Amino acid sequence: MSPIFKKSAGSKENKSSLPNSSIIQKAQSVYFTPSIEYNLDLFTSLLQKDADFLLKRFKVFGEIPAVLICLKSLVDMEKIERDIIKQLQDKQHPKNGHISITTYVMEEVLYYTAVGKVKNLAAGLESLLAGKALIFIEGIEQAMALDVYTQEKRSIEQPETERVVRGPRDGFIESLQTNVALLRYRLPVPEFRMEQKEVGTRTKTKIAICYLDDIVNPELVEEVRQRIDKIEIDRILDAGYIEHYIQDDINSPFPQVQNSERPDKVVGNLLEGRVSILVDGSPFALIVPAIFVQFYQTSEDYNERWIITSTIRMIRLVALVFSLTFSSFYVTVLSFHPELIPANFLVAASSGRQGVPFPVVIEVLIMELAMEILREATVRMPQQVGGALSIVGVLVVGQAAVQAGFVSPITVVIMALSTIGSFATPSYNVATAFRVLRFVLIILAGMFGLLGLAVGIMLVLNHMLALRSFGVPYMTPFSPGNYQELKDSFLRFPIQWTKGRPDHLQPQNVKRVKRRQDKTGGSNDEI
Repeated sequence: MSPIFKKSAGSKENKSSLPNSSIIQKAQSVYFTPSIEYNLDLFTSLLQKDADFLLKRFKVFGEIPAVLICLKSLVDMEKIERDIIKQLQDKQHPKNGHISITTYVMEEVLYYTAVGKVKNLAAGLESLLAGKALIFIEGIEQAMALDVYTQEKRSIEQPETERVVRGPRDGFIESLQTNVALLRYRLPVPEFRMEQKEVGTRTKTKIAICYLDDIVNPELVEEVRQRIDKIEIDRILDAGYIEHYIQDDINSPFPQVQNSERPDKVVGNLLEGRVSILVDGSPFALIVPAIFVQFYQTSEDYNERWIITSTIRMIRLVALVFSLTFSSFYVTVLSFHPELIPANFLVAASSGRQGVPFPVVIEVLIMELAMEILREATVRMPQQVGGALSIVGVLVVGQAAVQAGFVSPITVVIMALSTIGSFATPSYNVATAFRVLRFVLIILAGMFGLLGLAVGIMLVLNHMLALRSFGVPYMTPFSPGNYQELKDSFLRFPIQWTKGRPDHLQPQNVKRVKRRQDKTGGSNDEI
């Protein structure tokens, strides 16, 4: 280790303050000198154990000693050899003695490459870790940082979690620049803003705050900035880390931040006045604020006829309520209120339960737990095996449980319908929340019957009514009520009827449609 970074005698390391003990913090006061050997010793003492650390010596203009250092895993080596080292070796020494070598190199030789000046060790280390190459020239007490960063990335494909029958097929990938480009492709307007920040003391993850400057409420943008600036963590590995820190209620099972892999969906929300957060290394974009109705809507809803879309949305809502309450209602009726069941159905249900050793509530809980285990195993298994596992689990295990007398056939049917209902929810986060709450309602129904079920549902509704996302009530537009926003909630009215942006976002530009004068002096609607 370089003597600069050795602790002085008698000093104690401050373990409670990470920034004060980091190498970057200590390197702030270490400046480069005209000696390239001294400067190289600073880097080799820190990076000599790294296998991808590259040091290449050459002569500028064929006479002045120089050296280039970089991390091979982050840079384009072909570009370094062809566009940098070869150019510096082949060029002649400037005849004008009044111009410095650094200025001549930056303005005359490497004018097509992004070049900056670095004066201390801290900036040099940050440049190397950002995918830049440093060039030291003998006699010059500063380094040139050249942007030669390269990144391997997968191709743009259809999102796995948000597939559509009709609509765009492109989705976000892990590259932040590519994701921003996908948004700019659909929003070629100067009002589109992208603010970049770094979060994570160790990972220094780049995030982008995207919005439309002439539509979004400035107070919303400022609130997003403040919540992100308050994040104190050493790592940000995915957009989910940001979501944990910016949501209003961390103890709620319901998501208060929407995520999406679809650029068209994000653009649609930006045009309504929302803010999107992109995280480098994550294919998911965060959208704030989020309300409940957003989580059972899809981008495909706006590509189909409004009557078909409204019908499908109602089916999704019924399936959502079905998945939450059907199992607990079954427990309530069979355990406490069999008089509610028609006589013919009661005989069939009673005969099917003959020989089952468990009460109805225990039977349903066992089946629910088995379904969750099967679901989790299917998700975690390789794709080639997961499909076969789900078929085997449903058919073989379910049939074997019925024949063995552990569960009744009607219970298997009830569990299957509840599970299918949760699959009909477009948002995985909301479906997961309802699956967790389903266990709570089953226990309340098994203990107190219809009263317990009613109290459980009221508690869930009360919690949802109390939730907020960046100050916006979660159950908008039902509480508070808003007739105009109801046109795009449980039902989707024709797009021609929804000419205003959501009022709960308080956008600067309220109307989607503006009036313009035609050549005849009349007015036309322009959407």
